[in-house]
Amino acid sequence: MIVVDTNVVAYLLIPGEHTDVARAVFARDPVWAAPLLWRSELRNVLAPYLRRGDMDVVHATMVQALAEECLLGREHVMESAAVLELANTSGRSAYDCEFVMVARVLRVPLVTFDRQLLRTFPETAVSASVFAAGSPGR
Repeated sequence: MIVVDTNVVAYLLIPGEHTDVARAVFARDPVWAAPLLWRSELRNVLAPYLRRGDMDVVHATMVQALAEECLLGREHVMESAAVLELANTSGRSAYDCEFVMVARVLRVPLVTFDRQLLRTFPETAVSASVFAAGSPGR
């Protein structure tokens, strides 16, 4: 099991520059977990596709449903005090800190494309590319 941030989920299901890496992450470990807020973040990723006409509502809803199926039963709600403390000490958003907290609680890596997360939380976060390549120690 790994924790993935919303961008990893999005790239898995929406073709883009990192889709091959996201698929390789899924192939290496398909048991994904995340904080419950990932659902809203993915909807926020999908909204511009709808506004630009790159997707219709049926397609976007299908992407959301596939993603929800992928994470079903492994969505977590974190204690607010712990998330706020981490946000305060790290300078990162509470959104980002929820992903970090889930990974820490589950004692698994947080797989991400986010360079700032990788720099701020090197003991928790691992690059999606590094994870997909099967780097030792993860």
